[in-house]
Amino acid sequence: MRQYWIPAIASTELPERDGPPLRVRLLGEDLIAFRDTNGRIGLVAANCPHRGASLFFGRNEEEGLRCVYHGWKFDTTGQCVDMPNEPAESNFKSKIKTIAYPCAERGGIIWAYMGPRQEPPPLPEIEPNMLPEGQYTVSMMQRECNWLQALEGDIDTSHLQFLHMGSMKPTQVQPGTFGYYGLMDRAPRYKVADMPFGTMYGAYRPAGEGRLYWRIAGFMFPCFALIPTGVLGNQVLVRAWVPLDDTHTMFISMAGRPAGGPVVGPTADPAWAARSAEDRFVGGFAGTRYQPGTSDWYGRFRPVQAKANDYLIDRGKQSRDESYTGIDGISIQDQAITESMGPIMDRTAEHLGSSDAMILRTRLRMSMVARAYHERGVVPPGVDEPEVYGIRSGGVILPSDADWLEATQDLRKAFVAHPDLDLSVVGGGA
Repeated sequence: MRQYWIPAIASTELPERDGPPLRVRLLGEDLIAFRDTNGRIGLVAANCPHRGASLFFGRNEEEGLRCVYHGWKFDTTGQCVDMPNEPAESNFKSKIKTIAYPCAERGGIIWAYMGPRQEPPPLPEIEPNMLPEGQYTVSMMQRECNWLQALEGDIDTSHLQFLHMGSMKPTQVQPGTFGYYGLMDRAPRYKVADMPFGTMYGAYRPAGEGRLYWRIAGFMFPCFALIPTGVLGNQVLVRAWVPLDDTHTMFISMAGRPAGGPVVGPTADPAWAARSAEDRFVGGFAGTRYQPGTSDWYGRFRPVQAKANDYLIDRGKQSRDESYTGIDGISIQDQAITESMGPIMDRTAEHLGSSDAMILRTRLRMSMVARAYHERGVVPPGVDEPEVYGIRSGGVILPSDADWLEATQDLRKAFVAHPDLDLSVVGGGA
């Protein structure tokens, strides 16, 4: 994972130059982030290399972060630039450098490169992260579980008609829409394939005579997921599942509008669009309320509905079949399930079936890539090929004899406008 750029921090978390530092836990490391006088981002080891005091209490001033214990000051590269408690003639400061990771800011996200290269690879060309200001949204939410079990929820498409739509009947949805076909057949068949960016699946169901409804999405190395909501060719949405450590994950949703197309993702909700800019940021997961942020390592983007209060489950709604789960909010329903598996799921207890084809394929691909890197030094997919991330996902209806990959090749390309798509075909709950 350290071969890749990792989305680490929302730009809004470091809103001002020389502003307060931020505690950040990332890939199991405790780090301090700050925006310096010139707007550059620093991401440095949490403790001063002098006597180990926390740099969280440091003074962010004059192009560096100054430890308040003895005044040692570090720039965004980690170089010590001032030692006021040493004699003026001393050159000791030139010999001291703390751990620091290169950062890049784009599309409302601060990316970190924590790998071994002196010159980092290019940033991945993820469409919603490359749009102009005002054309994208960033939403974040923390989960108390391992990143992989959280990500696997995104590539498990058959849970939609149960966890999220279990109480819905086909009669409640307009016939001929994605939602209708999904509810008519809750057991899709699958095609899976390895791709230059990772893995991709197509889950298909009957959609009238001679037609199939496909939900096409995928996994992108090292921790990104595409989901199949919306219309393929129109949806611009990529989600990241970033390990804070082995048992805590930051879920980052990047959504945008396609070139020349309507707003998609969370912004498709008129109520969302009416909110203030700040509320949009934390409200990208429809209806989610957040606990007040704290300055501790796990104090960022925690929803009110949590393990400690059983996600505010309403057993009355569940028993009346008003809600299949009794838990409000699609994202919170997902969160409840993935956290209920435990901090790190015991996969030796699983019994996977044909509906888990994508999960099996992805685990196999991950294992093969990890072995190739560790045993033979093979660079993982996408590290030096930023263009492979230019992918869209979504639903589509195809002739039953069509090759799903070949027939959707153009619709899956990012940065392409498809103004003639019929967006009404989505219907409810797809």
